[in-house]
Amino acid sequence: MCSGGCAKCLGISLLPLAVLCVLANILLFFPGGKVAEDSTHISDEVWYFGGILGAGVLMIFPALVFLGLKNNDCCGCCGNKSCGERFAMFSSIIFAAIGFVGAGYCFIISAIAINKGPKCQNQSGNWTYPFNNGDYLGNSTLQQECVNPKDIIPWNLTLFLLLLLMSGVQAVLCAIQAINGLMGTLCGRCKSGCCGGDGPV
Repeated sequence: MCSGGCAKCLGISLLPLAVLCVLANILLFFPGGKVAEDSTHISDEVWYFGGILGAGVLMIFPALVFLGLKNNDCCGCCGNKSCGERFAMFSSIIFAAIGFVGAGYCFIISAIAINKGPKCQNQSGNWTYPFNNGDYLGNSTLQQECVNPKDIIPWNLTLFLLLLLMSGVQAVLCAIQAINGLMGTLCGRCKSGCCGGDGPV
C-alpha cells in the first residue's frame, strides 16, 4: 500500500467536505432561509462555528498536507531522503489529529443542536428553546410550539444533520490517515498505492 497515494486520496475527499461544512454553517445564520431580524434570534450553537472553524478551517490544513505527501521530495535528514519521507508521514499524523479534533468539535456541536432544537418564537411571542432532549423529533404536535421563523425546525435539523454526518466522515478519514501515516513512518517507500495510486511516495 502506498501511504503517499492513499494520503492524497484522503486529502481530495476532505477538501470538498470542508467547503460544504462551511456553507452549511453559513446557511444556519439565515433561520428558515430568511435574514434574521435580530442576531439573538439565531440558535446559540450556530455561533460556535462548528462547521466554519471545526470542520472547515481546521480541516483545510490537514487536507492540503495530505495532498502534498505523494509528491514530497524532501531532502531528508542530513541528505537522507528516506528519513525525510518518513518524517513527512509522521508530521501527517499530527495534522490528522488536528483534523480529528476539528471534526469532533463540529460533530458534538451538531449533536447538541439537534437534541436541543432551534431557538424560535413560541405561541406566547417569546424567543426561546421550547424543546428538551430531542422530544420534538417526529412529534408534529410539539413542533407547533415554534411559530416563527417559518420552517425553522426542518431548516436547522437538515443543516445540523448534514454537519453531523460530514464531520463524522471527516473524523473517520483523519483516523485512517493517522494509521496510514504511522505505517508510512515505519515502512517508508512503497510501489503501489490504495485508491489506484502507483509509484513511490
